[in-house]
Amino acid sequence: MVTLDAIKEFLAQSDIAVAGVSRDPKKFGNMILKELRDKGFKVYPINPHAEKLEDETCYHSVAELPAHINALIINTPGEVTTKITEEAIKKGINYIWIQQGAEDEKAIQAAKSAKATLVHNQCILMHAAPVKSIHAVHRFFYKLFGIFPKPAKHEKPISLS
Repeated sequence: MVTLDAIKEFLAQSDIAVAGVSRDPKKFGNMILKELRDKGFKVYPINPHAEKLEDETCYHSVAELPAHINALIINTPGEVTTKITEEAIKKGINYIWIQQGAEDEKAIQAAKSAKATLVHNQCILMHAAPVKSIHAVHRFFYKLFGIFPKPAKHEKPISLS
């Protein structure tokens, strides 16, 4: 289960790579890149077929990312998601967000096994503040219907007295 704590930890990262940014500027990966950049994040697009996207230097793979990058959003078809997740784990990336619609069970299990902070089945734009447009509407309905992530339930310490 994805918790609000995991989302907050992910969003506390100032530098975020985005796998699945397209040469087609109308694609959702490009929207993620632009909106996160507009919200103050330093973004690093990943696309094996581009040198520059949305005025940002493009990386061809996770392995090419600068060493300090510790957060990755994956917005790729499910069959590619596992490969990218495995590359991220190998590189030591600790925060992985598998964008809603990009999920793959093998990728989710790999991230969990690696003890990465994992967010999946959520839209990054519904959580990265300020939340605007249709994403604010989605957020409202998620909260209304009780499907918005909740804080982790921390166990109370056992009293020995």
